[in-house]
Amino acid sequence: MKQTLTILGATGSIGVNTLDVIARHPEKFEVFALAGHRQVNKLAEQCRTFRPKFAVVADEACAQELNACLKASNTATEVLFGQQALIDVATAEEVTGVMAAIVGAAGLPPTLAAAEKGKTIYLANKETLVVSGALFMETAAKSGAKVLPIDSEHNAIYQVLPEHYTDNPHEHGIQSIILTASGGPFLETDLNTFDNITPAQAIKHPNWSMGKKISVDSASMMNKGLELIEAHWLFRCPPEKLEVVIHPQSVIHSMVRYLDGSVLAQMGTPDMRTPIAYCLGLPIRIDAGVKPLDFNTLNGLTFKTPDFNRFPCLKLAYQAMQACGNAPCVLNAANEIAVDAFLAEKIRFTDIARVVAHCLEQNFSNDGKSLESLLAQDTQTRAEATQFIAAMSR
Repeated sequence: MKQTLTILGATGSIGVNTLDVIARHPEKFEVFALAGHRQVNKLAEQCRTFRPKFAVVADEACAQELNACLKASNTATEVLFGQQALIDVATAEEVTGVMAAIVGAAGLPPTLAAAEKGKTIYLANKETLVVSGALFMETAAKSGAKVLPIDSEHNAIYQVLPEHYTDNPHEHGIQSIILTASGGPFLETDLNTFDNITPAQAIKHPNWSMGKKISVDSASMMNKGLELIEAHWLFRCPPEKLEVVIHPQSVIHSMVRYLDGSVLAQMGTPDMRTPIAYCLGLPIRIDAGVKPLDFNTLNGLTFKTPDFNRFPCLKLAYQAMQACGNAPCVLNAANEIAVDAFLAEKIRFTDIARVVAHCLEQNFSNDGKSLESLLAQDTQTRAEATQFIAAMSR
């Protein structure tokens, strides 16, 4: 029986890789809707290839442009726009699964709506759990929605956890969960030069092909901090049982440490099609188009402990996770504003952590029990971060 999928964030790296896997298995999948924000030409090309029933863009102007592109190629895809349209295509009755790959907090409302409807959620939008971990997981449990992790690290953990993993990891002999991190492009860079790091340098990840925002997060290791919070909720793992280790080769994607001394790891070529294909194909494994890992070409696998002086954003994420409440929401919102400012060359690379730390020091509510309160906190924090950045530049 075919899966009918909505892909939120179709024009981003996760969306593109998802469509690549789907194209290899037309007998297993059909595309119901594609959402592409403002990348109209790319989305039009995807619509011509996959013929979805709906395509969603950011606003009316983008919708008019996409309509013109599709009309010229006789593609009968209905074009919608706006946040409500994202929710509609994520919750439509025909849809069995939603690839949640919109970057940032903007992906939260449609993903949460899909969880409320009991859809299978292929979760690549880590901010969903960072901003609303308790709310989202409670919603999924109540509706019976299945949440499958697409991030390579969480997917690796999912693969090596016991089959009948429950709310009590100790019953299964689990001592800790270990997230690996490449360390990004500045792992060996002189700390004295960090003030001079440019956006062009920060987006050049040594191993993975990702969007600009995620690449900057990887360079600051905020990405790993967000993944810690995500793992906390996904696997019901206490903060003290979550570890991060730097592994520059990105061959081991994450590990689970057991009480008997065993450490189980998932390995593979750094390619996001592997975790995507694993989740889409469950309970069987399907071809992802990924080159096999060639052990003959590996010169070695190395590991080191993260240095918080080099990666202060990772320390801030640990603190936010331990504080819980609305702190992770504040962390995420402040970081999104700071990264945007850095990419626009309004602040330095080292200022990203300064902005986030400032916002975490403010008084904020811990009432994260509803989507409305979380979005209000998100808005408040973005305003605070924007004001702080403006004051820094004076």
